Amino acid sequence: MREGDVLLASLPQADGRLKNRPVLFLRELPPFSDVLLCGISTQIGRAVPDFDEVILRGESDFPGTGLLADSVIRLGFLAVLPRTRILGSIGSISAERHARLLKRLADHLTKHIVPS
Repeated sequence: MREGDVLLASLPQADGRLKNRPVLFLRELPPFSDVLLCGISTQIGRAVPDFDEVILRGESDFPGTGLLADSVIRLGFLAVLPRTRILGSIGSISAERHARLLKRLADHLTKHIVPS
């Protein structure tokens, strides 16, 4: 399991129930090697423009993801889990897509920060 992998994990939903769903392994976090994940959904119509990323079956890295349908990688649906809560790996995205997602998230988190 490494960054950029598409994994299966049990995540809490808006109603509080846990659901096994595909997630993207964004980054390993110190000090216990927990994993920062973002959810993946087939509800591409809910993708946030210029933030989330839609991945379509015709794209070059789609076959390696293990996803079954066009999907949206939801940067606004983040979770941190210990590695023991990961159910398994189903594939991975391209290194370029992974880097783009990390940059987009970092840019969002640091925009409008006023130096002290």
